[in-house]
Amino acid sequence: MDTRLTALRKENVVETTVQIQREIEELGRMTVRQLRQKYIEVFGEESRSNHKQFLFRRIAWRIQANAWGGLSERARRRALEIANDADLRIRAPKNLFGGDTHLDPRRCVTRKVAGEHDARLPPPGSYLEREYKGQRLIVKVLTTGFEFEGRVYRSLSAIAREVTGTKWNGFLFFNCAAAAEVPNGKK
Repeated sequence: MDTRLTALRKENVVETTVQIQREIEELGRMTVRQLRQKYIEVFGEESRSNHKQFLFRRIAWRIQANAWGGLSERARRRALEIANDADLRIRAPKNLFGGDTHLDPRRCVTRKVAGEHDARLPPPGSYLEREYKGQRLIVKVLTTGFEFEGRVYRSLSAIAREVTGTKWNGFLFFNCAAAAEVPNGKK
């Protein structure tokens, strides 16, 4: 087969290239509705997508493939082999391991799972003491918060704010942060 391009064939290639460029430039100015219509013309079926860039790229590829030829037969066969070998399932079926698809009530969480106790605090039932402006502050640590002067607070910061009238980090105010590990092992 002669692969040399004659002057006439070169001219046809240039004309085809220019014509394809014009068509692709026209695609860039089309609306999504117009692109969907062009998709039907080019592919012979309706697109499921309304994404403008996706439609543009697919139509531009098909126009070029029609003009210059698409994938070779060998490439098509190889693509089919890869597709047939691919495992398409992303998740296992719900009933893969047998049994019903409904959830077993014995294995379901029906209430909140309690988080771990904060390592910076002493165990529930303990007391935190601090002296502030000559006043002795005593706070009892509870499992769900803190008790101070007969009231229950959700955080140490709330107690520190109540006492001082300004915002404080509760752990720092009650010197609890010193017991916790310091980053990089430095104090």
